[in-house]
Amino acid sequence: MSTLFDLTGKVAAVTGASSGLGLQMAKALARQGADVALLARRIEKLHEAKAEIEKIGVRCLPVQCDVLDNAQITAAVKTIKDHYGKIDILVNNAGIGLFAPAEETPDELWNKMVDMNLSSVFFVAREFGKEMVRNKYGKIINTGSIHSSVAMSGLPLSAYCSTKGAVLMMTKALANEWAKYNITVNAIGPAYFPSEMTDAVISDPAFQEVVKTYCPMQRTGREGELDGAVVYFASDASSYTTGQLLSIDGGWTAI
Repeated sequence: MSTLFDLTGKVAAVTGASSGLGLQMAKALARQGADVALLARRIEKLHEAKAEIEKIGVRCLPVQCDVLDNAQITAAVKTIKDHYGKIDILVNNAGIGLFAPAEETPDELWNKMVDMNLSSVFFVAREFGKEMVRNKYGKIINTGSIHSSVAMSGLPLSAYCSTKGAVLMMTKALANEWAKYNITVNAIGPAYFPSEMTDAVISDPAFQEVVKTYCPMQRTGREGELDGAVVYFASDASSYTTGQLLSIDGGWTAI
């Protein structure tokens, strides 16, 4: 059983990996033995993260990449392939959270959310998927949300929910298309975890009351509580699991 989650010899690429959940998930994979490529726009942050991950005892490659630029995505795949020789795992994590009441949502906000949370997720999966199709092996983990399947009373999340709901259906569709190539495609659905993107929301006392109402565990997520899910989907333990969303939410979506 101990070898079932062993990622020694695997190469994992993580987008949105300069901080927050992306960096946490990259560390989780590294602790299981995977060599890691970190993708994000902030190259200085990636070098800081590289130093942290190399202390675990694996190799780490920082790759500056804006996932809104398809040419940069393609170049990143080549850089990682040239450096490591292969790509086994993709954690397709980069995303943003912008909120506005539906009737007041400007075109610019909607388009930015769709570009970042939906289009870029597909284009990243497409480019890394090409390499996995050639190799007849791959593990793709998309970052969805509890809002891939539920909305929330009191928060204006229509644009965000729309993009994260679409990520779930994309996950199912890609899983269906690529199963014949020995590629699994799954998604994690985090509730609210501390990060640069969510800190302002989480620290709001009014939001804490929402958590107490809607989350059976009555708290937000903690660092490390996504690790098991991402390692499961990245490892051979999930060899017969594809097209699934695993919610890590303290029971939020169970009520």
